Amino acid sequence: MTKTISTIVGSALLLASVATAAQAGGLERGGYNWDLLFSEERFVTEGGVIYVMPDRKIKNAKDIDPRDGNNNNKSSTANETPDYSVYKFGAKVGITPDLDCLGSYSQPWGVHTKPGNNWAGVNQNIETKVSSDDWGLTCSYKFNVGEKGDIRLIGGVSYQEVSGFKTRQVTPGFPGRFDGTGRLDLEGHGVGWRIGAAYEIPEIALRASLMYNSEVDLGTVTGTLDLTQAPLAPAIGGRITNVYGTATMPQSVEFKLQSGFAPNWLAYGSVKWVDWSVLNVVGFCAVANPNCTPAGYLTSLDLMFKDGWTVTGGVGHKFNDQWSGQLQVSWDKGTTTGLTTQTDTYLLSGGIAYSPNKNVELRLGGAIGMLTSGSYGGARPCPSRSGSCGGDATYDFGNDLVTAVSLSGKMKF
Repeated sequence: MTKTISTIVGSALLLASVATAAQAGGLERGGYNWDLLFSEERFVTEGGVIYVMPDRKIKNAKDIDPRDGNNNNKSSTANETPDYSVYKFGAKVGITPDLDCLGSYSQPWGVHTKPGNNWAGVNQNIETKVSSDDWGLTCSYKFNVGEKGDIRLIGGVSYQEVSGFKTRQVTPGFPGRFDGTGRLDLEGHGVGWRIGAAYEIPEIALRASLMYNSEVDLGTVTGTLDLTQAPLAPAIGGRITNVYGTATMPQSVEFKLQSGFAPNWLAYGSVKWVDWSVLNVVGFCAVANPNCTPAGYLTSLDLMFKDGWTVTGGVGHKFNDQWSGQLQVSWDKGTTTGLTTQTDTYLLSGGIAYSPNKNVELRLGGAIGMLTSGSYGGARPCPSRSGSCGGDATYDFGNDLVTAVSLSGKMKF
C-alpha cells in the first residue's frame, strides 16, 4: 500500500498549504510544513505557489477620534484585503537509510490590508503590509520499534527575516501642502528551532506526528517613522525619525494523524495551536531614547491577538497510477480581540495530483471558504502602553468569501 498511498499523501499536503495560506489567523501566511521530510525517495525537490483571493469588505465605518480631523465625510465602506501569493521550496536528501535532511524556503508570516485613503477609517489604516522569509534545515533519524513500526526523532533550525510597513492618517491635512499621513517602516530577523517525533507503519501509511516550533525572537526591530506629510504632529512632525522596538513571532504545536483505511484510500487530520497572544502591542521609540518604555512610544502596532487553533480533516483516493485526488475541510479559530478583522474561517479544499512517470508529480488545488462577521474598534485599555487601543475608528464586516488556487510540482529520484 505504501507506494499506492504516496501520491495521495503528497496532494494532501498541497491542500494543507492552501488551507493555511487562505485562513491566515494572526500574521500567519504560509505557516510551517516539514512533511516533505517523510518522502520515501532518497532525493526529492518540491516547489509551489498559492494565490489567495480574500474579499473582506468593511461597512459602517466611522472616525471617532477628532484629533486627526473629521473623516466622516468619506466613504463608510472599503475593500480591505488585496489578493496575495505565497511561495515555498524544499529539497530533501536521504543521507543514510535512517537519516534524512530537508532544506526549505517558506514565507510563514504576512499580512496585507489596503482599504485606501478614501474611507472614514483612514486614521486607523490606509495600508499595512508584513512579509517574511524563512530558510530552514530540518533532519530526522528513524529507528525500528517492531516488525512494522518506525519512530522518527526530528529537529531543525531556521533563520527568519520579517519586514513591513503601515500607513495611516495622523493629523489633519491641508490640500496642496501635506496630507497628514505617517508611515512606519520596520524590519527584524531572528533564529528559531523545532523538535518533534513521529510514529509510522509504512505498510498501511499510518503516521502520527507531533511538532513543536519555537518562538522566533526578532531582537531589536529597526525602522523609520516618516511624518514629513504630518508637520502638525507633536514633537517629531515634519521629519523622518529612526525608531526601534522589540517583537517575537509565535511558538506553535501541531499534531497530525493519517492512515490508509482501504485499498487506495487515505484519511488524515491535524490540530494546531499558535501562541498569537505573544503579539500584543508592539511599540516603537526613537533611537535617541535608550529606554523604550510605553510612556516613550512614538507609535505602536496595536494587535492584541489571542491564541489561534486550526483543525483540519480530509480524505484522499488514488484513481489509477497517474491520478489521485482529495477533499478536506478546515476551521481556523479567529485571533481577533476587536482590533483586526481576523475572525473564524471555514474552508473547503479540493485537489488533484498527476504523475506522468515515477519521477514527476504535478498538483493543482483550490479552496473556497467563509470569513465570518464581526466588528472593529471602540476604545479599550491597552495592557502594554499608555492610552487606549481601538479609539481611532469603528466599523463592521459581514460574512465574506475567500478563495484560493495552488500549483506545485515535485521531482523525486
